[in-house]
Amino acid sequence: MISDRASRSDDHHHATPSATKKQQANTMIKLGYVALGFGRSTYPRRSRRVDRAMLGYSFGVPTPGSARAVILGTGVSGMTTALCLAEAGMDVRIVADMPHAFTTSAIAGALWGPYVSDDPRVLDWSLDSLPDLMEVSRNETSGVRFARGVEAARSAVKPPGWLRQVTDFALCAPADLPPGYGFGWTYSAPLFDMPVYLDYLYGRLTRSGVEIDIVDAPVRSFREVARDAEIIVNCTGLGSRTLVPDATVTTAWGQLVVVDNPGIDGFFSDFPESQEPTYFIAHHDHVILGGHVAYERTDARPDDDVADRILERCCEVEPLLGRCRIIGHRVGLRPVRPRVRLEQEERDSTLILHNYGHGGSGVTLSWGCARHVQALIGC
Repeated sequence: MISDRASRSDDHHHATPSATKKQQANTMIKLGYVALGFGRSTYPRRSRRVDRAMLGYSFGVPTPGSARAVILGTGVSGMTTALCLAEAGMDVRIVADMPHAFTTSAIAGALWGPYVSDDPRVLDWSLDSLPDLMEVSRNETSGVRFARGVEAARSAVKPPGWLRQVTDFALCAPADLPPGYGFGWTYSAPLFDMPVYLDYLYGRLTRSGVEIDIVDAPVRSFREVARDAEIIVNCTGLGSRTLVPDATVTTAWGQLVVVDNPGIDGFFSDFPESQEPTYFIAHHDHVILGGHVAYERTDARPDDDVADRILERCCEVEPLLGRCRIIGHRVGLRPVRPRVRLEQEERDSTLILHNYGHGGSGVTLSWGCARHVQALIGC
């Protein structure tokens, strides 16, 4: 899948974007697009005008002035990290090459869930995110809500241990599972309407006085922003491959199908993970169907064969989905790394904190990792 499943500021200058940037953005809105680097993705949005997505940003080059912390990236990791630091009282600025509406985060499903890893920090960060997400979900306009769903397996498996720590966990009777599934469980978890959620984060950043500068090209060197900050937090995802540089960052291509909601709620996810997982995530007026994982694929094109297989598998689980109008397809690249990189280093007397490599679990880990960054800084 594109992002999380059981496995990813109003600028006070109000500058007018360049004609080139406006043309690029309008083209992306019409056609959908993908980022092969820092902060873009394929996301066909039908009703959102690009002017609204860009409102409040400054475009061009980083604006004069300084901030104690500069965050690189407007995906969910960058925005959440900036928010934690700003609300803790730090002077924060974000620099990125695309507004949040065009990041890979904006096309995620998305469902909270720790992914399988031998890194114990992943589970800790996932669970540490829940208190903040519970608070966010109390705002009905946030795009986040807790909902009950089912995870199921075709053969006998033991549920992941972390399920004992979430709300409403219970084993399912075989008769309550879709055809072909013999084992399963139910629990409640956060669901994210990511475009709405990113807008919510943007609003909180605005109220916290965070400036967001949209530059003409991805930041290629920390020196470009080091003169303006005591601390740099690198949340560039795939962009870290060239920025750091970090050759261990690779791509995992994913596709989702978006359909009208026929009247279902909650979520379904098969278990264990695979390169062709079956899941759906129900939002108010649409349902996200998944998924697919293709490592090292970097094109931006929706794949008709992949879409057909996603639809077939999801309709076997929930036949009502077979009657729905297809709204569109979302294609994006997950920033995969053997282990999440969350650590600090010093370059040319500037403290750099890295927060990237979350794969398809960016939103699951977002608050936990952001709080970890906050603790490292000591604010």
